[in-house]
Amino acid sequence: MDFEGFFADKIASLKGEGRYRVFADLARHAGDFPYATRDRGGSEAEVTVWCSNDYLGMGQHPVVTGAMAQALEDVGAGSGGTRNISGTTHYHVMLERELAALHGKEAGLVFTSGYIANEATLGTLGQLLPGCVMFSDALNHASMIQGIRLSRADKRIFRHNDAKHLAALLAECDPDVPKVVIFESVYSMDGDIAPVGEICEVARSFGALTFLDEVHAVGLYGGRGAGIAERDAVMDRIDIVEGTLAKAFGVMGGYIAASANLIDVVRSYAPGFIFTTSLAPVLAAGALASVRHLKETPELRTRHQERAARLKRVFAQAGLPVMPSESHIVPILVGNAALCKEVSDTLLNADAIYVQPINYPTVPRGTERLRFTPSPLHTDAMMDDLVAALDRVWQSLDLKRAA
Repeated sequence: MDFEGFFADKIASLKGEGRYRVFADLARHAGDFPYATRDRGGSEAEVTVWCSNDYLGMGQHPVVTGAMAQALEDVGAGSGGTRNISGTTHYHVMLERELAALHGKEAGLVFTSGYIANEATLGTLGQLLPGCVMFSDALNHASMIQGIRLSRADKRIFRHNDAKHLAALLAECDPDVPKVVIFESVYSMDGDIAPVGEICEVARSFGALTFLDEVHAVGLYGGRGAGIAERDAVMDRIDIVEGTLAKAFGVMGGYIAASANLIDVVRSYAPGFIFTTSLAPVLAAGALASVRHLKETPELRTRHQERAARLKRVFAQAGLPVMPSESHIVPILVGNAALCKEVSDTLLNADAIYVQPINYPTVPRGTERLRFTPSPLHTDAMMDDLVAALDRVWQSLDLKRAA
């Protein structure tokens, strides 16, 4: 087989569809978020970043960077092994306790990423629970879908955020088999929010475990930043909460929080946890400092929501096709992969504005979009410059405006 020719053809196919992804080579400015320097193979330019998942700029916060610097000085860079073999530091232990407390659970478990947390936990539960049936929201993240696949458990897909459809599917299932209901709180591409309490009520009525992915909500919602379940006062109805340390908390890693027994089972049986080097202690130290800081600073969350609301408002006033969003995520519909990339490239090259095109398979074909994530540090002037640049691009490409 001509392997190189095969690989070249696969890439050419992506390029032909306008879906080929190009990395933006960026050096963020410590303490000066959302600015970064873009390297273009020898030349450099300052850009404003509009699509970072570091939603609150905590990756630049001195509380976080200071904790990481101190940990580096105290214990060095790497963890030295898996969690079972010399890779459990006191930073890991303290972080897991802090996360458990944040979500009102008995225990927590830290993974190297949110993707691995979902994949390893769901894969393990589905394999261990005899005859398990997993009920998954139609728009769940790829990591959850992959975890369900690895589990080899039977699965049912319920319509997005549709508790009544979930109830109908649960009613069809043998009442004696173990069931797990799997969903997200904030869906990151559309920005909509699940009816967490309603879904939990349905799950509980059929004796199902609830697994809630809060990766786009932790740090951002609730009085202490525990997410939508805290905001909606339903944390006690969630059996397993999964979150990330790489978005609002600004560092790296993922985690789950649940009962002590469930955490012990995942810790003891999940290959994705057992056989990988643990998170570097400097990362655990930074995440710990971030979680603690955000518990005590609700004003950051208030400012974040105000910034998102203003951006939606100025987009709408300019006639830009901003998509409905209940959350801090602000998507603008383009509807064509090649045009979406062209808009993004034009903004970056002509206006020093960086926003990544979101194309299939991340979103369905025909719904390609730009996804903006305003932070508390994006100013009115930045927003006004962004709107003016988008307006020029929309005119030059004759793109569809809001109805």
